Amino acid sequence: MSDLNKKTTNKSIGKSIRILRHQHGWSQEDIANRLGISIPAFSKIETGVTDVNLSRLEQIANIYEVSVVQLLTVDNEQVEIAPSHLNLIQKKLTDREAEIANLQRKVIELYEELRNKSSIAV
Repeated sequence: MSDLNKKTTNKSIGKSIRILRHQHGWSQEDIANRLGISIPAFSKIETGVTDVNLSRLEQIANIYEVSVVQLLTVDNEQVEIAPSHLNLIQKKLTDREAEIANLQRKVIELYEELRNKSSIAV
């Protein structure tokens, strides 16, 4: 692998690790402590200065509870997709809540009809 490819790969991996760390709300110190390394050493991983070996990637993936493959494929697009995905889920939830409210109204109407019929029959 050329030096340029290696630098690009290291930066991409570091960016993925940083994105996941931010998503979890953790500091560099939190992750460095879990890995048993210094904060500057972890910072070098995140900035792509340090080559990360497979065993270190596995440790990091375990901390974030993702696979190594997922760790390597996290990127900005996934971060940008998340809010739109959340909006879609919120819209579905709102639609379901409206549907439930309509069904509740129908149940109440039917109950009142039944009550009126039974009071007329008496």
